[in-house]
Amino acid sequence: MRLMYDGTAYHGWQVQKNDRTVAGTIEEALSKLTGEKAKVTGCGRTDAGVHALCYCANFKTESTIPAERLPLALNSLLPRDISVVKAADVEEDFNAILSCIKKEYTYKIVNSRIRDPFLKDRVYFYPVKLKLDVMKRAAEQFVGTHDFAAVRSVGTETKTTVRTIYYCEIDRSGDEISMRVCADGFLYNMVRAIMGTIIYCSEGKIMPEEIQRLLKTRDRRLTGPTVPPQGLYLSRVWYEGKAAVLMK
Repeated sequence: MRLMYDGTAYHGWQVQKNDRTVAGTIEEALSKLTGEKAKVTGCGRTDAGVHALCYCANFKTESTIPAERLPLALNSLLPRDISVVKAADVEEDFNAILSCIKKEYTYKIVNSRIRDPFLKDRVYFYPVKLKLDVMKRAAEQFVGTHDFAAVRSVGTETKTTVRTIYYCEIDRSGDEISMRVCADGFLYNMVRAIMGTIIYCSEGKIMPEEIQRLLKTRDRRLTGPTVPPQGLYLSRVWYEGKAAVLMK
């Protein structure tokens, strides 16, 4: 399934015992629709308050409901802040997270002294004027294969903190500054810490040319803060096979 969701009302993607989550809400709707106990696998663990413009999840079912009819049927049972965009039958061994080749996240900042109340849960309002040229230079420093422990919060354990970033780009349109970053995988809070480090560069607290040296220290205390979750969106995921068509 290709999904979109506003993560404001949810405690992240992953099912939790006592908190409302995106996956838990979808599983409840799927169970009602198919009459089976549903278990969904998502392409990543978005945190509380984080959104998805493009998200992939899979599940197995004995239901005879055609995949192309699933979105309308499931959306009638889901709250308005989650939408199934498309659905398709895929290979038996497909796994939304393990089969994912790479992902792109987008982080949105409104760089204005006047906040927009209608965007309060969808962007990070930052009133101090940011220097776009410095931010662009800083973003370029993250591209490549590095150990990203210095921009990772303590959380989910991983075998390695080495990742490859394919691009990290900063753009501005009016008051909105956005960062798009694509990698073969992301660590806990990695994108938000990268954005915080780029902001520190704009403020002159870190020089862009220092970033790769700071990454080599693996010391989280030396890089920028973790910016708030509401500006973060999972914006694109890549697959091979039938899922590749689904996600276009």
